[in-house]
Amino acid sequence: MKFAYRFSSLLGTVYRRGNLSFTRDGSALVSPVGNRISVFDLKNNKCETFPLATRLNIVCVGLSPDGSLAILIDEEGAALLVSLIGKCVIHHFYFHKPVHSVSFSPDGKKFVITKDNVALMYHAPGRTREFNAFVLDKTYYGPYDETTCIDWTDDSKCFAVGSKDMSTWVFGAERWANLIYYSLGGHKDVIVACFFEENSLDLYTISQDAALCVWQCDTELDGLKPMPPKDAAREKNAAKNDEEFLEEPKGEEVHGKANPNERETRDKVKYSRVAKYFFNKEGDFNNLTAAAYHKKTHLLVTGFASGIFHLHELPDFNLIHSLSISDQRIASISINCTGDWIAFGCSGLGQLLVWEWQSESYVLKQQGHFNSMVSLAYSPDGQYIVTGGEDGKVKVWNTSSSFCFVTFTEHTSGVTAVTFTSNGYVILSASLDGTVRAFDLHRYRNFRTFTSPRPSQFSCLAVDCSGEIVSAGSQDSFEIFIWSMQSGRLLDVLSGHEGPISSLSFNPMKCVLASGSWDKTVKLWDMLDSWRTKETLILNSDVLVVAFRPDGKELAVAALNGQITFWDHENAVQTGSIEGRHDLQMGRKELDKITAKQAAKGKSFTTLCYSADGQSILAGGLSKFVCIYNVKEQILMKKFEISCNFSLDAMEEYLDRRKMTEFGSMALIDEGAGGEDGVAIPLPGVKTGDMSYRHFKPEIRVTCLRFSPTGRSWAATTTEGLLIYSLDSGLIFDPFELDIDVTPSNIRKTLHQKEYTMAIIMAFKLNEKKLIQEVIEAVPSNEVDVVCSSLPDLYVEKVLEFLASAFEISCHLEFYLIWAHKLLMLHGQKLKTRSVKLLPVIQFLQKSIQRHFEDVSKLCEWNIYNIKYALAISQQRGMKRLAEETSVDEEDLDSDSDYLMQEVHKDNFSS
Repeated sequence: MKFAYRFSSLLGTVYRRGNLSFTRDGSALVSPVGNRISVFDLKNNKCETFPLATRLNIVCVGLSPDGSLAILIDEEGAALLVSLIGKCVIHHFYFHKPVHSVSFSPDGKKFVITKDNVALMYHAPGRTREFNAFVLDKTYYGPYDETTCIDWTDDSKCFAVGSKDMSTWVFGAERWANLIYYSLGGHKDVIVACFFEENSLDLYTISQDAALCVWQCDTELDGLKPMPPKDAAREKNAAKNDEEFLEEPKGEEVHGKANPNERETRDKVKYSRVAKYFFNKEGDFNNLTAAAYHKKTHLLVTGFASGIFHLHELPDFNLIHSLSISDQRIASISINCTGDWIAFGCSGLGQLLVWEWQSESYVLKQQGHFNSMVSLAYSPDGQYIVTGGEDGKVKVWNTSSSFCFVTFTEHTSGVTAVTFTSNGYVILSASLDGTVRAFDLHRYRNFRTFTSPRPSQFSCLAVDCSGEIVSAGSQDSFEIFIWSMQSGRLLDVLSGHEGPISSLSFNPMKCVLASGSWDKTVKLWDMLDSWRTKETLILNSDVLVVAFRPDGKELAVAALNGQITFWDHENAVQTGSIEGRHDLQMGRKELDKITAKQAAKGKSFTTLCYSADGQSILAGGLSKFVCIYNVKEQILMKKFEISCNFSLDAMEEYLDRRKMTEFGSMALIDEGAGGEDGVAIPLPGVKTGDMSYRHFKPEIRVTCLRFSPTGRSWAATTTEGLLIYSLDSGLIFDPFELDIDVTPSNIRKTLHQKEYTMAIIMAFKLNEKKLIQEVIEAVPSNEVDVVCSSLPDLYVEKVLEFLASAFEISCHLEFYLIWAHKLLMLHGQKLKTRSVKLLPVIQFLQKSIQRHFEDVSKLCEWNIYNIKYALAISQQRGMKRLAEETSVDEEDLDSDSDYLMQEVHKDNFSS
């Protein structure tokens, strides 16, 4: 139960590829992030990633009109039907070919997907109780090349499909007598989007060469005539006869012709092109990549390959705005139901923007690290996480909202390490640009920059528990540099290692610095003894990472041979070791010449982290697995598979034989390189992406692991982003000293007899959260003091842990604050003796109270200013504004407002 960590949220990645979609009410945005989906609640400023994943990256998302269902389709055409309410997978389906777009009809009864050169219409799931959720209704043929986009009429009678063959096709969802299919040309490039006008068959088509055609229809939607019964019956019989020879029903087929004869077009719907507009100015060649249209406000938004977007009013094509959001291609655009907010996704930068066009302001502006994240650190209260990436950026994330709220861009090269100081308001980062920078979280500025006398590339970083001493290890000069945080001066340069410094760690309790190096040694430096080498620990292989236990009494070292060794650093004695190479379970890359089993022999753990209580250790490396070991028993407790995304490299243990040919793997064939002369020679040793390739698969890896100080969660920086795993306490039955008499009915009976302490003890024995909450909230506030004093020491810790978790969800703020205050006042001295063990619980409690304090203090300040303003206005009223009477007596105003503020504070506390 202790290791029941589950995937909680994904930070650091906000958009990868695919289409963005607003929810029905327009206040939340659904964004595909790799093989998962994230929902951004724009009104409450929160982000949530669903605990479900497809096998490959998601390319298109379709939301049902009622907002309860979503269809997620990946790169190979495998679909998941997902409940957005239950956040679970309802049905799996495979379309056998890559799907380009999916769209539900406005009435929610049908949905259309486009693949190859056909459009398939299915009955929407959930309307009837079916064993198979996806039932094919009709198949539409017509375009000669791949289909690209779909749009429905408002009454769900017809839909339009755009194609790469530069044509747009209008199909009837039913077989109408005067409209079965209609083909529209008029473009010289691929159709990017097509949109119907509101309650009309009039159509707008937009092509990649930035041309817009306006099509007018001679028939209204009400003018569509149903097919005569005789013809309809004949069609159905023909379809049934065909199905008799097939294993499964294929549904009805509609075959469109680009040039129908006169007899077929007689008495049918006709389209005429009314206008053609061009977005690009003369001589400007800018590809149009995405478009969205809001029917009620007639607003057209178009995005271009250069990062520019235009807002036009149709049908007159009046330009409202023209702005640039980045220098990368805009991959997806979506407009919410009210037409106020426009969402833009840039897949090149992993950027997501929500723009309110009327006020010209950002509602949301988020961007992950451009290249992979390298390191992370939790703040001492567990509320924030700082990450450093290969793009040279340092980002700070809020763990409760999952948003990045500040980005520091001062580094000019990749960031290798980040850490918080003990007060939680200063962030330190080391970089390959030869600087260590200190950032202030109050003013969001870089207030110190530490450098070495000769330029050095810093590979690791450590700060002591007081936050006064900063140390960084160099890759090229094999030295460790020590600076003072107060003055910014270089205090000392520690030399002695004969290889690059790979890791540094300060002892949390003593002034001792441990340094690991590729020269197969760990050196311990004593700060109080003029930084002399206290001990040198010799290992069998290159040292990759060192970590102290939270109580400072043990040191863990991971080496290149895959071993984790534990040391009593006081006596320089090894206390144990774990052979972890087999637990890493490497995958085989597409171009690997040797098997995964053989490759694993050269692999090792590259990151280590002790749990908050120091009893277990978390380890990860170049693999999709993260392992938790018990330190005392030296056994593997649990393995977490952090990704199931096969779009990443090194995910499969064995090569797929279907991708093997007599000339080698299909992965060797470079996508998009066929038309050029000569062969692109890959650069040797490149890991993060080879510039000579058009296409590469990122390799799955875990670069850094950290436990939260609260002990409730841990975070990992991976190829996919920053993953957070937390304890899901709501679903676990974990009784404690359970007795046969401890039942919910007996607990309620004890509570009814007003034996509150006994009821609390019994509730904690059963350990059901809802029941504990019921019992604690039943205690009268004037009895809390007595109950707290009579609680046994063992249960004080459990009540504190419950209070910390209850603060996050409960509205009874004052009541729980009384509980926390009384417990800490009465049992404070006893708790101090067990401070190391209780530290995670206390920090969890502090984090919860701090968050409430920030929210309430903002609200109170806002109310105080409002009341002062109201008082000032009320005193101004009724006064004759004469020239000699310039102002109100300010002292009276202040005394009145102070008195009113005191009254408000009293009211707040009493409520």
